[in-house]
Parts: sequence; C-alpha cells; structure tokens
Amino acid sequence: MTENAIKLGTLDGKRSVSLDRRISVAPMMDYTDRHCRYLLRLLSPSALLYTEMITSAAIVRGNATRLLAFDPAEHPVALQLGGSDPRELADAAKVGADAGYDEINLNCGCPSDRVKSGRFGACLMGEASLVADGVAAMRDVVDIPVTVKCRIGIDPSPSPQMDEYEFLRDFVGTVARAGCDTFVVHARRAILNGLSPKENREIPPLRYDIAARLCGDFPALTFVVNGGVRTVEEVRSHLENFDGAMLGREAYHNPYVLAHLHQALIDPSWSLPSREAVVEQYATYCGARIAEGQRLRTMVRHIQGLYAGLPNVRAWRRFLSEQSAQPAANADVLIEALRIVV
Repeated sequence: MTENAIKLGTLDGKRSVSLDRRISVAPMMDYTDRHCRYLLRLLSPSALLYTEMITSAAIVRGNATRLLAFDPAEHPVALQLGGSDPRELADAAKVGADAGYDEINLNCGCPSDRVKSGRFGACLMGEASLVADGVAAMRDVVDIPVTVKCRIGIDPSPSPQMDEYEFLRDFVGTVARAGCDTFVVHARRAILNGLSPKENREIPPLRYDIAARLCGDFPALTFVVNGGVRTVEEVRSHLENFDGAMLGREAYHNPYVLAHLHQALIDPSWSLPSREAVVEQYATYCGARIAEGQRLRTMVRHIQGLYAGLPNVRAWRRFLSEQSAQPAANADVLIEALRIVV
C-alpha cells in the first residue's frame, strides 16, 4: 500500500448522496442526451446515467436552462463537465447541482482535438494539480459527489521517465487529495495526436490490469472501469475487481442489455420489461416533448437499437428513420412500427 493510499483513507468524504455505481452508462457525445437517458431509464431502474459532456463555459455563459433540462425519471443522473478553469468549473457545478443533478463528473478522458484545444479532456491528465484545483473548487460549492473520468494514461506522456502505472497512480493520488473519492477509469491510453476519438476507443489496447492496481493502492477510493464492456458476464467479472462497470456504445446500440444487467446483477426478482411496453412508454414521452416543440426524429434515433439481434430489425430501423423524418410525424410512428417486430 502506498503512502498516498494510507493518507487517503482519512478523507472527510463530504457527500450527501449515496449512488449505486455497480452499473452505469458512459457520457457519450451526440448520444446520451435527455431523450436517450429517459429511454435507458425505462430499461434499468438503477443504472447511473451520465449526460453528454457539457463545457463549463456553455453553462456559465450560455442557456443553462436548455442545456441542463432533464426529466425527473432520469434519476440517478450525473452531469459531466468539460473545462479546466477552477472558478468557471465551480460556477457550472453549482448550476448543475441546483438543477437537480446527482453528481458532477469532470472529463479528463476525451482525446479529441477539439477538446484538447480547449484545454480539457484527456490532456488534463498531464496537469494533475490543475485538475485537483478544479475538483476542490467544485466541492467547495456543491454537496453532491464530484468525480473524475480519466484514461490509464496519455501519449505523449508529460512524464516519460515514469512507467504507465506510476503516471496513473500519481494522477489519482494528486486528485484524490483534493477530495475526489470516485474515479471512472477507461482502461486504455489516450493517444493525443494522430487518432480520431473513434480510433482512440478501439486501437489502444485495453489494460484492465493497470486500472485494477489502483484498487489495491487506494482502498479508500471507488473505482469504476470503462472500456470494451459489453455483456452481463463481462460486468459480473469486472465487479470482482472494481466497484462498478460502465458501458458505452453497447448500451446505446443494444440498450436492452441494461435490463438483463439489472435482473442478473442488481435484483433477480425484477421482471424484464417487454420491448413493446418500452416502446409504448417512450411514445408517450415523445408525444409530450413534441407538444413542447421538439422534433420526433431527434428522439426516435435513440430507440432504433431496442430490437438489436432480433428478426426484422432492419425494417424496424428503416421505418422509424423514414417516417420520423416526415414534417407532420408524431409519436404514433413508434406504435405503428411495432407491427414490424411484434
């Protein structure tokens, strides 16, 4: 056990919310908007859901009410922030907490060029002290958990003399001393130059072993593993080593896996919802949003994976795409689509 781990066992743990982190769905740009999260909640009563990353500047200087709107049914739901200025992060975190979010998460894992140029995302792993300052500033103004999502390392490394785990351990130790007691660790390095975000999710090898070493060195902290997690059995296996497992694209393209996860790992007595019932509930939700002026097409895209792997799924997706694009499309499109798959 490292010196950091011994000291971190005495953290004051300023928290007023206790969250079940065994199963969560990753923050995903262009995917996990409020409509997607509402759908996912219909499939899992307890999975911790995350917003898309929203920059602190957009919240502080933009239309925070529109950006942060969500349905109460989405709880528990966490707000992921992108930013590096401690004062601005604190201001945005306060707005998010006041809006009702259950957690504030700081993005230190996204490797895109756009994020890097804004001095947030994975490049912040090279500035652990700045991340710590941001965490401390946010914790000073909110009473909900402030967490960090990171990679196991970055390339090029700002500390090439260190091996991969030493760099990760020092980053976690520095940020934890500022009061962060929960880390979501994507078990891949982030390649900061030359790879697209999609390639960064696929090309750097998964190193669950490196992420797992953190659990031994920092037993007082909570670690959730992310990256390549797709099946019930994979989550079950990860829960032997980590406090939680976070699904990404799989939860979007095959959302019914969340229902299987809840029944298998959280509540065996819980009955799986029928896909048809989920469609009907989501149609009711979509109808309410359309009445507020929103477009069906922006909501229907999230449900296209509900019948993944089942017969007629291509016809189901095609029907939804074509019909939701019609100018007068309403929520009845979802109900009509059921005749293709039922």
